[in-house]
Amino acid sequence: MSTFFLICFVIGFALTVLSFLAGHLHFHFHFHAPQGGTHSVPMTGVSAAPPHGVSASNDISPINFSTLMAFLTWFGGMGYLLLHYYHFWLMFSLGVAMAAGLAGGAFMFWFMVKVLAPHQAQLDPEDYELVGQLATISIGIREGGTGEIVFSQAGTRHSLGARSADAKALLKGTEVVITRFDHGLAYVQPWEEFADEGGGRAGATTELNS
Repeated sequence: MSTFFLICFVIGFALTVLSFLAGHLHFHFHFHAPQGGTHSVPMTGVSAAPPHGVSASNDISPINFSTLMAFLTWFGGMGYLLLHYYHFWLMFSLGVAMAAGLAGGAFMFWFMVKVLAPHQAQLDPEDYELVGQLATISIGIREGGTGEIVFSQAGTRHSLGARSADAKALLKGTEVVITRFDHGLAYVQPWEEFADEGGGRAGATTELNS
């Protein structure tokens, strides 16, 4: 049984460390911010799907990988100490190890709910709206051709392939509004033209953040 306890401890501890490393050594690559202020032009009545991998659920179950690994670590460690080093009776060691495991799992759950969860951003689908988003052309768009835009969304810089909505050429550095998103390409219109069309379209609002 001491070997069993030791195996539980090693597996639980190793997987806990691996989980920690996997969660903290996650690299995010993003583009530099475009020149000038950041504008947001949300439009009612249109929507775009949020990026892949975005989830709005912040629910934490008491039984999850982290709490199970914490239970396994504390259960195995306490059981091994009591049985191998202190030579306590098996049933007593098993009972104390179970209690220690439950305490370890409960502490991990408390830590996740009280410490980690409050710092997780609440995700709003509107934060990932593409249509109406203002961007800057980073690679010029030839007449009838394709270029690239960069924009800031939910605190992260993104880039997309882009085409002019009216097939006209657009120079690098031009501020544009995404009017349509189709098959991975953003169709854009110069910001000045968009603003001149009646001060914004019906149902559209403009928010400027320097």
